[in-house]
Amino acid sequence: MRLEYSLLHSSPLRSVPVRVLLFHAPDFRFQESMGNRASIVANSTSSGSNLTPAPSQLFRGRRTSLPLDIVVVGCGLGGLSAAYCLAQAGHRVTILETALAIGEIGAGIQVSPNLTRLLIRWGLGEQLKQVAVKPEALTFRRWCTGETIAWTKWGDSMEEAYDAPYYHIHRADFHKMVFDLVEPHVNIRTNCRVVALDPSVPSLTLESGEVVRADLVIGADGVKSLTREYVVGGPDKATPTGDAAYRAIIPTELLLQDPDLRPLVENPEMVGWLGPKRHIMAYNIRASKEYNLVLAHPDDGSLESWTAEGSADKMRAEFVGWEPRIQKLLALIPSTLNWKLMDRAPLSTWVHKDGKLALLGDACHPMLPYRAQGSAMAVEDAAVLGNLFSRLSSRAQIMPLLHAYQTIRHARATETQGSSRLNQHIFHLPDSPEQEQRDAQMRAAMEDALREARGEPPLSISDSSTGNANQWADKGKNRIQFGYDADEEAEKWWQEHGNSSIGLVGTTAKM
Repeated sequence: MRLEYSLLHSSPLRSVPVRVLLFHAPDFRFQESMGNRASIVANSTSSGSNLTPAPSQLFRGRRTSLPLDIVVVGCGLGGLSAAYCLAQAGHRVTILETALAIGEIGAGIQVSPNLTRLLIRWGLGEQLKQVAVKPEALTFRRWCTGETIAWTKWGDSMEEAYDAPYYHIHRADFHKMVFDLVEPHVNIRTNCRVVALDPSVPSLTLESGEVVRADLVIGADGVKSLTREYVVGGPDKATPTGDAAYRAIIPTELLLQDPDLRPLVENPEMVGWLGPKRHIMAYNIRASKEYNLVLAHPDDGSLESWTAEGSADKMRAEFVGWEPRIQKLLALIPSTLNWKLMDRAPLSTWVHKDGKLALLGDACHPMLPYRAQGSAMAVEDAAVLGNLFSRLSSRAQIMPLLHAYQTIRHARATETQGSSRLNQHIFHLPDSPEQEQRDAQMRAAMEDALREARGEPPLSISDSSTGNANQWADKGKNRIQFGYDADEEAEKWWQEHGNSSIGLVGTTAKM
């Protein structure tokens, strides 16, 4: 069997050669046990199956003394990150992925300091620099006039404040980067659709009829998660937000030919245009060779899919009357994708009652894109999970460690979900007194930010950033969101709580 990684490009404007990397997938031996159930045993001599990597530099060099067989369901960014962190903690990890080939589509995403600090810790810092763009600022504009109503300095100031940069990157480049990091340390099985689970064993039944057993299952299977239904105890479908989003990528060489659009490339910022029931976010990706646009609009029956084709004519009709630069950008887009935005209410628990199945990322806390934190939350989950399970020394600790993971992560993920939903309301206000109040609040923070950039004192002794409608201008929120270090939070929790409550669990039985 061969495993294929396809790097898929979503630029509709030109034919981009598909880059395909082929390599041998792990060989598997199957041991029959409990009747017709099979346990996966990896052949560690196979390519991509190094289950005894060099001592981890993560988790302060700590590795478990009791390696588990762990199955991760899903090979997205969250699943790959979970697999990597658990493998670095010393466990044997298999990823089960439904797709025939491993690949990631999509468009641009934002990689904030709480995420980049983890990727840099994993050794990906130089690769990020090669393909990402560091935005110099965040700018919000009025939909009809293009007037600037908000400005927040980013660029090097992000790294100075939070010890990690803020980047814009293409999702496919990001996924490929993490995949290449993870693949040597785990078993990745494609064309393995999970159709049923027995969380008490735990075991997973594949569409082929094969039954896969493990010591622990991590559900990283996204917003349409099957594993989530086993945790909550029944069908649990996502609900529509009322919004959908067109996505498109324009080669920046086209923008550079227009004097009105050239500054969007030469001065890389995240630019948002805010309007009634709609907004547009735009920024540079791929070393400023492409310009990414996400255009949120009222949903008119679109599909919940990253690959659903949209109508470019309908897209342009949604933004009639928007300022001239928007009309020029939309004229450069011959085709687009349209993505239905779905949401879920926060779960009360991410851990199955039997303590052998836990959820991660969008499977338990899907994020709307309005705060650009979906990938960050999933990777933070993975880092905490790996950190905690690097301490495992007894099977009796599995359930307590899963509950510790939930304790550390639940409030933060839930608060971030709420922050994302809040931006949906803030961005889409109709022209009204409430919108005017929003704009005035954003302008006040912008004026203070500009004065600070010039080395001048603020106009008022009160902090205009606190509670500002521009959440990226709120310095308190930024410290909480971007200053977070998932590994340090796990270390802190263990010292304060885990060492006494979990550290000795199961040790008496071994003495």
